[in-house]
Amino acid sequence: MWNAAVHAEFAHDRADYGYLGGNSQFSWHSLKTKRDAYIGRLNQIYLGNLNKANIVSIEGLASFTDDAEPTVEVGGKKYTAPHILIATGGRPSVLSDAEVPGANLGITSDGFFELDTLPKRCVIVGAGYIAVEMAGILSTLGSKTSIIIRQGEVLRNFDSLISANCTKELEKSGIEIWRNSQVKSVKKTQHGLEVTLATRDPETKGEKIGTIDDVDCLLWAIGREPNTSGLNLSQIGVKTDERGHIVVDEFQNTSRPGVYAVGDVCGKALLTPVAIAAGRKLAHRLFENKPESRVDYSNIPTVVFAHPPIGTVGLTEEEAIKSWGKDNLKIYQTSFTPMYHAVTARKSQCVMKLICAGTQERVVGLHMQGLGCDEMLQGFAVAIKMGATKADFDNTIAIHPTSSEELVTMR
Repeated sequence: MWNAAVHAEFAHDRADYGYLGGNSQFSWHSLKTKRDAYIGRLNQIYLGNLNKANIVSIEGLASFTDDAEPTVEVGGKKYTAPHILIATGGRPSVLSDAEVPGANLGITSDGFFELDTLPKRCVIVGAGYIAVEMAGILSTLGSKTSIIIRQGEVLRNFDSLISANCTKELEKSGIEIWRNSQVKSVKKTQHGLEVTLATRDPETKGEKIGTIDDVDCLLWAIGREPNTSGLNLSQIGVKTDERGHIVVDEFQNTSRPGVYAVGDVCGKALLTPVAIAAGRKLAHRLFENKPESRVDYSNIPTVVFAHPPIGTVGLTEEEAIKSWGKDNLKIYQTSFTPMYHAVTARKSQCVMKLICAGTQERVVGLHMQGLGCDEMLQGFAVAIKMGATKADFDNTIAIHPTSSEELVTMR
């Protein structure tokens, strides 16, 4: 879906690059059909790989029993093993009608993939990366889009440079941002949904009520919850935190010997590659006699598929100050217009920040937003994982003309 939105941006820029004439029409239905078919093929491939490995698939809802040995029951049949792994993932958080009247009239990111047509008027509630990605896709493909956030900027858990720049880019692209706002109610009318909001003035603390009318897609992107309800974890003494995430140690062990957990259900670094890595490391430890095999949760690279995309790895500036002290840091920062936009009327900035610590100026954080930042991050993440210093970056010959060369020429 993000790739489709990128094509829309390129189509907007075609005339600036000399491609005159032509008026391609976007078909949401055509894209959805091809996307769903692709996902269907992937599901069959994964199922085929399980069958080739002689893995027995048992379909149904599992729950732990109170048997002496860790045991799960599925469809009335019990299963036990020396090692049981919980990898049930997470699901989008939802609000009840008791919390926000009419909340059930909205959808989540799961519902987004079931949309048969492109919404004409969309409201997205949330300030995290899912909200940002959904807003960018829908707006770029032609939906009039508003995003409702409780504070003044999106992506507040990211570095301040990214949070501020992403908020600016959203607005620059035509997305309406309702700051310091919360949804109070949702009502269905003959023209669509009526979303009522309360906006707080940060200075006076007063509230102002407003409405967004004729909404045909209200999307809640207010966080995720672990899929632990119904597992009966208390039956076997598996501890969870206040939000229901399974508590594990650095080796993915739960509080019950022989029971492990990986992925979003643990509530840490909610990224598919992290779950895959944790599962692989656990398998090495349990079955390949590698007792120290575990995931290093530091310096995990993350991409947000915004417009333009965001790449980040390591500590934010605020985190680095807490870990190293402000006097032990040196911050390098730049902002520029990528060469792609040299001839386009549409412009987007590229911003970059390097956070360096200690006398050796070890790079402990890298944050950027701009064209190509999603692809360029992986290689720099390797360097940072290996302990690269600013001098290592400086000693690397730049590739010109690219945006990535800015990271090795910053002064």
